[in-house]
Amino acid sequence: MNNPLLSFDDTPLFDQIHPEHVAPALEQLLNQANQALETVTAPAFEARWEAMASVLDVATEQLSRAWGSVSHLNSVMDTPELRAAFNAALPKITEFYTRLGADERLFAKYKAIDPETLSPEQRQAHKNALRNFVLGGADLQGVARERFAAIQELQAAASQKFSENALDATDAFAYYATLDELDGVPHDIQQTAQAAAQSDGKEGYKLTLKMPCYLPIMQFAKSSALREKLYRAYVTRCSNQADASSQKFDNSALINELLALRLEEAQLLGHASFAALSVMPKMAESPEQVITFLRDLASRARPFAEKDLADLRSFAAEQLALTDPQAWDWPYVSEKLKEARYAFNEQEVKQYFPLPKVLAGLFKIVEALFEVQIREDHAPVWHEDVRFYRIERASTSASDTPATLVGQFYLDPTARNGKRGGAWMDDVRARWLRPDTHTLQTPVAHLVCNFASGVAGRPALLTHDDVTTLFHEFGHGLQHLLTQVNERDVSGISGVEWDAVELPSQFMENFCWEWDVLKNMTSHVDTDLPLPRALFDKMLAGKNFQGGMQTLRQIEFSLFDMLLHSANNPQHDIMPLLQQVRNEVAVLQPPSWSRTAHTFSHIFAGGYAAGYYSYKWAEVLSSDAYAAFEETAGTDGLPSLETGRRYRQEILEVGGSRPAIESFKAFRGREPKLDALLRHQGMVQPS
Repeated sequence: MNNPLLSFDDTPLFDQIHPEHVAPALEQLLNQANQALETVTAPAFEARWEAMASVLDVATEQLSRAWGSVSHLNSVMDTPELRAAFNAALPKITEFYTRLGADERLFAKYKAIDPETLSPEQRQAHKNALRNFVLGGADLQGVARERFAAIQELQAAASQKFSENALDATDAFAYYATLDELDGVPHDIQQTAQAAAQSDGKEGYKLTLKMPCYLPIMQFAKSSALREKLYRAYVTRCSNQADASSQKFDNSALINELLALRLEEAQLLGHASFAALSVMPKMAESPEQVITFLRDLASRARPFAEKDLADLRSFAAEQLALTDPQAWDWPYVSEKLKEARYAFNEQEVKQYFPLPKVLAGLFKIVEALFEVQIREDHAPVWHEDVRFYRIERASTSASDTPATLVGQFYLDPTARNGKRGGAWMDDVRARWLRPDTHTLQTPVAHLVCNFASGVAGRPALLTHDDVTTLFHEFGHGLQHLLTQVNERDVSGISGVEWDAVELPSQFMENFCWEWDVLKNMTSHVDTDLPLPRALFDKMLAGKNFQGGMQTLRQIEFSLFDMLLHSANNPQHDIMPLLQQVRNEVAVLQPPSWSRTAHTFSHIFAGGYAAGYYSYKWAEVLSSDAYAAFEETAGTDGLPSLETGRRYRQEILEVGGSRPAIESFKAFRGREPKLDALLRHQGMVQPS
């Protein structure tokens, strides 16, 4: 009874959860879930939505919340003890959910439910459930069913190991540089590196492969030798090209194993490839449609990318005496060209974006646009940097009725050892009109980033890219938190097609380029002065700097992912296919020893397999959606409240309760168009 993982009355007791709690809690919850499954699949149990939900969904929701807490801690506070507890539990969790999704008796109960007895939300959830049973192997028999279940466990273990290797290889690297080597590197980066070295009891400046350190070194360090050292370590992580001491993290065999398992899974379910299986629950109709979309976008972007590269080569030769720039030189050349062309650099901009001020500005635009209030709240957390907030909707009456709680979220902003890289949003619990208590459960979310920490009592400073990342993840959070759907399986982000789930996140990024929004979230860390309009104008002029190359880079990832899962022999080395894609798409080739795919966690450990195209696919939707705000902006430059209300009601609040294309058309009044994306990225030929 004292196990914190078994507490579901409020938010998770993150400050009390320890590795020894994992096994007993999950054993109890798995037993309860198995008992619930046996209860609802008994012949005498009525095939009625509410009756089944009050037994089975309640049990599985508690299991998923406890496992979610363990998984989250494993991502943000990894320790050997927690990792061992997580990995010991993973096969049992995978086995249960695989068996649940393929249970013939449960499938029969769902098929026996009369859709006419269901609400519209329940009908969508029911439709999804029937589809998911088929995709989960419920129609398989005998040996095929057993093999399908085994594949799920093998995939889960391989993906987890891939993720662990990426984290461990990143954490394992450290180089203690001298001050001379750091010539050109911003002072705050030097301070952080020096403090890290001192913490290790070492002389000099500790450099790592974590993005808040790695990227500024690549952009600003004058030493090409130093840039090469970090670049080589970064792009060879988890491969046989890494240093001998790091080859224990090689992901090559895991990649081939995952690809073979995915193909076998697809073939068991009657599909020619994993890509064909992957698009079944998505907006895209086929892998071929996706590939055509990507190649069309690549052809539109290529002239702009070629000009980007020509500009870089010319500048490198004429201004930096680099006649043959190497891969580790390009970020440095790019930064210098941006400074020369637009008369600013990222470190200058960074001084105006202390994290507390950025958050205040983000909250202000969200409050104004979506008619809510955000304020700090209290809950147990896993690290001292984590903050907890609540979103409320003010009372509409003139009385003293208190504000209504809409949702709550954790924000974990800073990078540290033991924390997975990148940025993500995940759910803690979903909005749900609970069938067991008949009370409304409000949603809770995690928002996780990896920004640099503050130094010497100063707040963390964000680059403009960091600000955009924060807005991106908050967009995901808004879809989860502002939902008004009461059916758990289609509320918030649940049930939203994977290639539409990036719409709200990419939509929010646009506000980072609006002066009337941005000016309210800036305050120079030393002078408190806001960002000067002249500096913003330079940033805006440089907004689409190298936009063609960046677009082709994303298409390269997306096309490689889709071809890898549709036209590749899993037994073969992936590098020839990657080179084939680069030859078709890229304008800049990396060294032959680069192995960036070996840490491509999105597709090998993050759920984006045959789905990385979703970013570009959804960007068409998000750009077109944002164009509605541009078309209705007021004379003050601020977005229209009415447009914000319609976007909230037709996109955010409905979640997965209807197909994403229906939600888009309900908001926009038509099918999506590509025009806004091309315009926003500066890929429009002058007339």
